[in-house]
Amino acid sequence: MSGSPLLPRDPRTGQGIDVLGIGQGSLDQVARLPAFPAFAGKAAMRSWHEHPGGQIATAVLACARLGLRTAFVGSVGEDDAGRRTLAPLRAAGVDVSGVVVRAGVRSQGAMILVDETSGERTVLWYRAPELTLRPADLAESALEGAGVVLLDAGDPELAIWVAERARVHRRPVVLDADTPSPEATALLGRVDFPIVPEAFACATHGTTDPAEALRAMAKGGASFPVITRGVQGALAWHEGRMLEAPAFAVPVRDTTGAGDVFHGAFAWGLLRGLDGETLLRVANAAAGMNCRVAGAQGGLPTLPELRDFLSGHGWPMEGLRR
Repeated sequence: MSGSPLLPRDPRTGQGIDVLGIGQGSLDQVARLPAFPAFAGKAAMRSWHEHPGGQIATAVLACARLGLRTAFVGSVGEDDAGRRTLAPLRAAGVDVSGVVVRAGVRSQGAMILVDETSGERTVLWYRAPELTLRPADLAESALEGAGVVLLDAGDPELAIWVAERARVHRRPVVLDADTPSPEATALLGRVDFPIVPEAFACATHGTTDPAEALRAMAKGGASFPVITRGVQGALAWHEGRMLEAPAFAVPVRDTTGAGDVFHGAFAWGLLRGLDGETLLRVANAAAGMNCRVAGAQGGLPTLPELRDFLSGHGWPMEGLRR
């Protein structure tokens, strides 16, 4: 490793958890297509499978697979889809005691169309308004006991409250935001580590230049803003300079969940005390590994698998044994 760690110390409390994820979980229906049909046309699916997913649920599960103590706070309906959404988290030892279960409400779901030629996906999702979470649904003490907070922008009132209270308690926040809105813009200035897609960053800041968008996020209060760029890897801004990390070349089967896994591996790297360049490299590697398997959570690596993958690509990580 080279450079200084992004966190001045390991922020784990010992009595708490490493990563607290607050946001969405989903049950996904994934359809693989030989090609996208023309408007109003038809296409036969190559396959059709059900997979658990969701931005924060997937990121938290990625952290658990890498050996971290994790907890997930989200909302599901009191239905079989909700139980299936939470099943892989429970199996991995994630604390889901903070999940809110809404009776008489359908759990969040998505239809994901995967282009077989490229692995790129299009997501159609539904989340009932009754699944909205608010600050009253989360105990503030949960933030105090977390090393890193993973947060999405799905419930803006809750997200802004979490970001503000996390700063009071000096808990670093890794933000996943992908849909431009005034609330998402407000969140960018309240978190330390916003990790957002290039299209979101540029649209939010009225530019076509990702470097300009990164500088704007840093000026707005982020200590290490990151832009993800798919097959082009990731860019970040830190201490007046831009860092660039190329993606790893992998056989892509399904890009669903790649960004979520990037967020999870990024949180893991923060807790391991990685410097910025190494952290981006590790997050890119984990995201790429997940793209080799169908489903948002199909290819989440364990720590030995991640270490072997990096070593096989010329980046030995002998020091990362835990």
